[in-house]
Amino acid sequence: MAIIISQNGKNAVKVDKSTFDKEDYLQKYIYDNPESIPLYDIKEDIRLLILAREFSTNSGPIDAIGIDKDGEVYIVETKLYKNPDKRTVVAQALDYGAALWKHSGDFNEFTSILSEHTQRTFNLSLPDKLQDFFGLADDEVPILLDRVKSNLDDGVLRFVVLMDKLDPRLKDLILYVNQNSQFDIYAVELEYYKHDTYEIIIPKIYGSEVKKDIAVKTSSGSARRKWTQEEVLEEARKTLDQDTFSAFKKLFDFSIQNSDNIKLGTGTTRGSFGPAFTKISPRSIFTLTTDGSFSPNFGWLNDSEEAILVRDNFSKELNALGFNFTEEDLTKFTTLSPDEWVPKVDDLISVLNRVLFSK
Repeated sequence: MAIIISQNGKNAVKVDKSTFDKEDYLQKYIYDNPESIPLYDIKEDIRLLILAREFSTNSGPIDAIGIDKDGEVYIVETKLYKNPDKRTVVAQALDYGAALWKHSGDFNEFTSILSEHTQRTFNLSLPDKLQDFFGLADDEVPILLDRVKSNLDDGVLRFVVLMDKLDPRLKDLILYVNQNSQFDIYAVELEYYKHDTYEIIIPKIYGSEVKKDIAVKTSSGSARRKWTQEEVLEEARKTLDQDTFSAFKKLFDFSIQNSDNIKLGTGTTRGSFGPAFTKISPRSIFTLTTDGSFSPNFGWLNDSEEAILVRDNFSKELNALGFNFTEEDLTKFTTLSPDEWVPKVDDLISVLNRVLFSK
């Protein structure tokens, strides 16, 4: 197949289809240009953020790994048609998926590895890159990471196989797998043309034809909601047991009385709030959601000497209460369940008073 290129209807030039000489070039092209994967054929507003290339697993390196705004995890595998093992690409992708699934047992390690990649590539931590790329509010980053963790725990992954030419049998296999599994495999054929300094890519995706009735644990397709303080408190009252709501209310009241600004979430099903203290950071010190999850936002507290000092003291004081935050955790958003923090809520408030207001 060939395409015709012209300028203002003149000087038409016939350009024949070219080929990718090396898989490494195709991998780098996708890493630098994730929008060339036509995920918009699956859902119009999908934006894919490629977080790492050559992500190491015990089954070998994953060519690229990424996520979208709903916390869906994408494993991207590239193969050239001339590659002799192209027929095994689906099995290889699934093998990587199984290896990645094992990371759900230590999600902190998984996010640490991703953060190393984003720091090296974008000069941003993982939370900062997620917020910058998807335009998230402060409280939405921990929620997005929680969705990623949930999908890894459940093995709900999306596989993307990229090739310069697809075998018809591969297309049939992908349709069959998608019809009969809870995960998705998409094959993308990339027609490649080169003219002077220009590269032209025509992508075609296969596998999106299958529509499933499998429940997805994200807010995909739902509009954001701007919560009020009253709505957050009422949702917590309806959702939580008496002891957890009592602890929730204590932190809520502490935040209202002492903070300079309350950050309210935009989650579709869970409300959240986080107090910000402007002398320390414009971002929230912690986030508390209406399902009872408490997240000390260590990952935000890095933009000034004052913020770093508060972060370090906060983590040390929490560890003195019996928690177990490591140096690694100081660049992350670690979530505590109600069972972990509710019995210590009074001590937790004392810690906040010391860390925030003691001189």
